[in-house]
Amino acid sequence: MTNRLSILLASAFLAASPAAAAPAAPAATAVATAPATKLDINFTGVETRTGSIMIALFDSEDAYNGKGAPVRATAVPVKDGALNAVIAGLAPGRYAIKAFHDVDGDGKMGINPFGMPIEPFAFSNNAKGNRGPAVWADAAFTVAPGGTVQAITIQ
Repeated sequence: MTNRLSILLASAFLAASPAAAAPAAPAATAVATAPATKLDINFTGVETRTGSIMIALFDSEDAYNGKGAPVRATAVPVKDGALNAVIAGLAPGRYAIKAFHDVDGDGKMGINPFGMPIEPFAFSNNAKGNRGPAVWADAAFTVAPGGTVQAITIQ
């Protein structure tokens, strides 16, 4: 599932290669000697209660821009109640998230004939893109040693 999810996220966001299945080594932005921490991601704005939220977590601007793999990729089934993901074992540092709601459950982001997304998507910090994904500078956030919560609205 992780390999398939990573490949699908890559094609949906033009952000990662099929090698994304294996977690990458932490980037230089992460403090190697600090104890592992966790990231709690809370999603709101989900209108259709089907499918899954597909998540890709990046630890460098290059990876985020498609020149590397996400450090983690996961899916959160959409059902009644809260939509949360916990990613544990992260080194403190800078990260960014790309996510989309796979409403129809086909494992890929739906697009129209012009390549524009037709399924809801979002980025960390609720950053907005301009004719493409949000830029790293707007989406990047710090995962602190005590853990971090990221609230994302799917639109």
